Amino acid sequence: MATARRVTIGGTGVIGATMGALIMFHLLATALAGPIALPGCPESCGEIGVPYPFGIGNGCFYEGFNLTCDNNEKLFLGDGVEVLNISLPHGTVHVRSKILLSDSPGFNGSWSGLAATGPFMVSSRGNWFVAFGCNIVAEIIPYGSAGYGSTCAAKCVDVQQNSAAPSCSAIGSCQTTIGWGVHSYDIQVRQLMNGRKPSGIRPHKAVFIVDNDWYSRKQYEMLINFSYPYPNQRVMVDHVPAVLEWWLDLIRDQDMLPLSPVGDGSSQFRCLSNNSFTYYFDENYDQRRCNCSQGYEGNPYIKDGCQDIDECSQPDVYSCHGTCINVPGTYKCSSKTSIRSLPGVTTIIAISGGFGLLFSLLGVTKISKKLKQRRSRKLKQKFFKKNHGLLLQQLISSNKDIAERTKIFSLEELEQATNKFDQNRILGGGGHGTVYKGILTDQRVVAIKKSKIVVQREIDQFINEVVILSQTNHRNVVKLFGCCLETEVPLLVYEFISNGTLLYHLHGQSESPLPWRDRLRIALETARAIAYLHCAASISVFHRDIKSANILLTDTLTAKVSDFGASRSISIDETGILTAIQGTHGYLDPEYYYTSRLTEKSDVYSFGVILAELLTRLKPVFSSHSSEGTSLASHFASLIRDNRLSDILDSQIVEEGGTEDAKAVARLAEACLNLKGEERPTMRQVETTLEDVQSSKVHHNSQTTRVSQNVPKYQSCNEGTRQYSLEKEFIDSSEIPR
Repeated sequence: MATARRVTIGGTGVIGATMGALIMFHLLATALAGPIALPGCPESCGEIGVPYPFGIGNGCFYEGFNLTCDNNEKLFLGDGVEVLNISLPHGTVHVRSKILLSDSPGFNGSWSGLAATGPFMVSSRGNWFVAFGCNIVAEIIPYGSAGYGSTCAAKCVDVQQNSAAPSCSAIGSCQTTIGWGVHSYDIQVRQLMNGRKPSGIRPHKAVFIVDNDWYSRKQYEMLINFSYPYPNQRVMVDHVPAVLEWWLDLIRDQDMLPLSPVGDGSSQFRCLSNNSFTYYFDENYDQRRCNCSQGYEGNPYIKDGCQDIDECSQPDVYSCHGTCINVPGTYKCSSKTSIRSLPGVTTIIAISGGFGLLFSLLGVTKISKKLKQRRSRKLKQKFFKKNHGLLLQQLISSNKDIAERTKIFSLEELEQATNKFDQNRILGGGGHGTVYKGILTDQRVVAIKKSKIVVQREIDQFINEVVILSQTNHRNVVKLFGCCLETEVPLLVYEFISNGTLLYHLHGQSESPLPWRDRLRIALETARAIAYLHCAASISVFHRDIKSANILLTDTLTAKVSDFGASRSISIDETGILTAIQGTHGYLDPEYYYTSRLTEKSDVYSFGVILAELLTRLKPVFSSHSSEGTSLASHFASLIRDNRLSDILDSQIVEEGGTEDAKAVARLAEACLNLKGEERPTMRQVETTLEDVQSSKVHHNSQTTRVSQNVPKYQSCNEGTRQYSLEKEFIDSSEIPR
């Protein structure tokens, strides 16, 4: 087995003469009327136009859109990604994407050229993930929590069959789409098990992300190139074109998206230029692109960038059999004879138009106000039905306890609570939404969650979160006060947790690191909450996204488990369900990832990663001397098996004298991270073990600390653990010292 080598894609390089001719189409910049850049700024680099918000040099670009033009007139974006073309109307940037080439059985690659918080992402609709090779599996894995991965496999028979039909999926090559939301990613290539070496083929592999339009035209040439049995007869291509998409964000880029004086029905925002409009990007309300209004052309992202089209100067495009008169936004075509023979018609039309305009102005304010009110009521009713409002009303009214805890708020109430969603009320946000601080009329301080995504799948997750939290009552689960369903994106109203997340206190810029005693208590409280969800709630709930970012901390550092959008509820007699893969990279249960079967042990694995974080203060995916993306779970388990906890244990725990307790928790974490779900403990067993450690009753060679060795195969909540009541949880928690 050859040693796997690591390659980085996204850098610059020279495409050979053959490939250079193939991609010249992408070097054409979008033609725009009038100036396309800010005054005094370069409008091009070589043959590539550079329209604002892009720019070269200080003061010439909007934040996040800075470009560099080198001495060879090559244009670069971000971390050395070469730009081939920029399109304002389509919101795309074509770049050179490097091909990973290797003769090794397995190899890895990565690309980190785009900031996760920036305006760019790899286009899911404009690219394919392509792999050439024999008996291989290629996988693209997004960095961090955003995005979805993709996998494809290629097998070989012989050189004639492999190159005969490039459209045959998985014969000599494979291609698949890329998940939405990918900014940076890892690529892994491994050999298929028991794959035989086909005759007449060299073990050469190539993996890349490519513009699907370009690839559909060049697929056959690429297949012949990479499948050719003799390396010296291949045209060695090292780059292909790929597509990035970009957008403006209503919150991040508010300076570029002013409010329009009059809403246009689909949006109340416009771009900097007059005669422009915005539209949603991928049905995401907060992600916008701009275009000039009909009859105008130019750059809508700069002041007065949209210029009137003189249709009369383009008779081949705008036909007129008479006299062409250009007017703003359109043109008029009048017959010459009618104007000469009826000179009084123009006067009559002008007088009639004047009276009509006068009467229209007198009533326009009142009519407009009534129409807006009517349209607003209908829109609220439409969103209420779309967001399953009737179903939630029935659920709340059918249960007295739920009705006392959960309320369906009106939009006016939440606008009043947040001062109409004032920017100064924003507590935080991420790829999926924004959280605002609000004050209700009863003076309760709340957190109001507004999703950015308006696709139905995300709305269903919101409703799922309401249903689950409305039936949940636990001191370590964040309380849901209610929701608002009168907007396109449902709003959730939670109790306000003021002290941030466990992620911030472990890995952020917190001035006072968490003491070991508080970390241990937070672990216990989190375990109690998950055990309650699994076994003691009115329905069994699998959280599916347990991570430190979803554990909130109060001022007294009490843990609150939050974010139930991905959770699934099941009946008492079920042990698992088959479902689409969902979770966060670094916390995701490998067994769930490969089988799609979600069980309570999936949450146990994720909790094991949190225990490892508490012990080491390392992130779930961290950089080490040997690798940029090391998995904390596998690295931690390997060290524990080798009895090398001291190599990774946080020095603060040692200084506080918590080494012995940490050893017990480390063995528990190792049990939770077992690759076989049936050999992991239940959350009830995890809770019991942590209680023993908390009360200093741990005997390090006892049965409780080696929980993984004595766990019955897939012991669930059915064996009495459902008798664990809410009352007992309150009694236990009251005994914990603060």
